Amino acid sequence: MKFNKLIVGGLLFLIAVAMIIYGLFYLNPTKQTTDSHQESEVIEADYFPQLSSEIEKTEIGADLTTSMGIISIKLFPKFAPKAVENFVELSKEGYYDGTIFHRVIQDFMIQGGDPEGTGLGGESIWKKPFEVEVSDHLYHIRGALSMAKTNAPISIGSQFFIVQNQQDMSHSVSEATPNEIVKTYKKGGYPSLDGSYTIFGQVVEGMDVVDKIAASETNGNDLPTTPVTIESIEIQN
Repeated sequence: MKFNKLIVGGLLFLIAVAMIIYGLFYLNPTKQTTDSHQESEVIEADYFPQLSSEIEKTEIGADLTTSMGIISIKLFPKFAPKAVENFVELSKEGYYDGTIFHRVIQDFMIQGGDPEGTGLGGESIWKKPFEVEVSDHLYHIRGALSMAKTNAPISIGSQFFIVQNQQDMSHSVSEATPNEIVKTYKKGGYPSLDGSYTIFGQVVEGMDVVDKIAASETNGNDLPTTPVTIESIEIQN
C-alpha cells in the first residue's frame, strides 16, 4: 500500500511539473502577443507594398529625372503586370524623354506621358489600348503612380499620373478600405479613384519635387505656363 502511495505521489509530482512547463512555454500571454504582432506586421508589409519605401525583389525601381528634380519610384509587376511592362519598355525606348507634364492640378495630381503634350496622344507598346488592372493591394494614396485613361473601358496607352494631394481624405474612403490604408489617407491621396484606374507604382523619394511641379502656374487647361519636362526615365533593374 505504501509503495502504491509512492507511485501515485510520483505521478502527481510529474503532472505538476508538466503543467508548469506547459504554462511557461504555451500559455505565456506576452510571448503570444509578441509573436502575433510580428506576424501581423510581416503580412501587412507584404499586402500593402506602397507603405514601404524599400524596393523588394519582386519590385522594380525607376528614377524620373524632370526639369524640377528627380522622382524615385518603385513599380509593382506582381499586381499590375501589363501596366509595369508597358511603362518599363516605353521608358527603355526613351519614349518619355523630352515629354511634358501636360496636366497639373495642385491638391490632386500631375499627369504626363503624352508625346504630343496635349493629353490626346500616346500609345502602348502593343500599339493598342489595354484594360485596367485593379488590385486590393494598391490604393490611390499620396504618391501613387497610376495609368491615365478615358471613360472607355479599354483606353490605357502611355499616359500616367502621380497623386499629389496632401489633404486628409480619410473621410472619403469606402467601408471596404482596410484600416492601414485609411490611416494613410489621412496624409493625402484620392480614394475616389480606387477601383477605376491602374495603380502600378509608388513614389519612394522626391515627393517634394512632385509638390513643386503641382504648384506650377497653369493656364485654363491645367497646362503649366513654364513647361515641366521629363528629361529621362532610368529603370534600375
